[in-house]
Amino acid sequence: MKAVIYEKYGPPEVLTLREIEKPVPKDNEVLVKIHAASLNYGNLVLLKGEPFVARFAFGLFKPKYPIPGGDIAGRIEAVGNKITQFQPGDDVFGDLSVFGWGGFAEYIAVPEHAVARMPGNLTYEEAAAIPMAGATALQGLRDKGKIHSGQKVLINGASGGVGTFAVQIAKSFGAEVTGVCSTRNVDILRSLGADHIIDYKKEDFTKKDKTYDLILGVNGSHPLSAYKRLLKPNGIFVHVGGSESQMFQAMSLGPLISKTGSKKMGTMLQRANHKDLLYLKELIEAGKVKPVIDRSYKLNEIPDAFRYFGEGHAQGKVVITM
Repeated sequence: MKAVIYEKYGPPEVLTLREIEKPVPKDNEVLVKIHAASLNYGNLVLLKGEPFVARFAFGLFKPKYPIPGGDIAGRIEAVGNKITQFQPGDDVFGDLSVFGWGGFAEYIAVPEHAVARMPGNLTYEEAAAIPMAGATALQGLRDKGKIHSGQKVLINGASGGVGTFAVQIAKSFGAEVTGVCSTRNVDILRSLGADHIIDYKKEDFTKKDKTYDLILGVNGSHPLSAYKRLLKPNGIFVHVGGSESQMFQAMSLGPLISKTGSKKMGTMLQRANHKDLLYLKELIEAGKVKPVIDRSYKLNEIPDAFRYFGEGHAQGKVVITM
């Protein structure tokens, strides 16, 4: 089978397409023929080995996982002897980030709880765009942000992979959603149901007087003090993406701010979760959430896909087709 391999950290040029042996599923595994995959911020961390602290999980001097790629969608080709949930021919999607990665390949053998049945109303490309970004938005809003109906929610970075899911998921909870994006993305947010849109090219949302119950920081480099000013009493700020300086502020200063007042501030790292895949599947099949895809690349165009994604201007998700 074909797979994208890398043996050292670096720019997209270190990624090479090679022929390797097709995996054989163990008794508790399913063999998935991958039809599509997608890029997330975690893929950039794996590629570059930055920030350096990530190397303690992904390999200190060289990559621990030679085949990158987390989000996948495909069809089960074979199952192990102990598999009860699936059978050959089932269409599935999943996040492999806690199962050794390996999504940028034609086949993968993984435990059955790494995947779930695909939403019946999506293509493989659309399904591959969901797992990591969708779960990040869901966990940030629901688990860390404690979102509930009637709240005023601000999403900074609302037009990217996580942001487009966050707008729709927040609306599904009954929140009043304000999305921050650039001029070229205003129509996208409007189509996703955002109640209010702030074009950061024209105005600085941190200088406005409006306050929010919950802020999800998906992008940007604003200091925590700016977000704190925008929070209502008992409001919550959740950092899920943005500049490294903002991340370290959220990790170091967030707990202190949270202890000294009613406003809560912190960061969150998404974790693959089978129940969340099923929850997202229900939202999508109910028509409450839809994936937004910016561009698609073929497997042999992976370096180009990484270069484009690394620029940070994708409108929704970047997808890889096999």
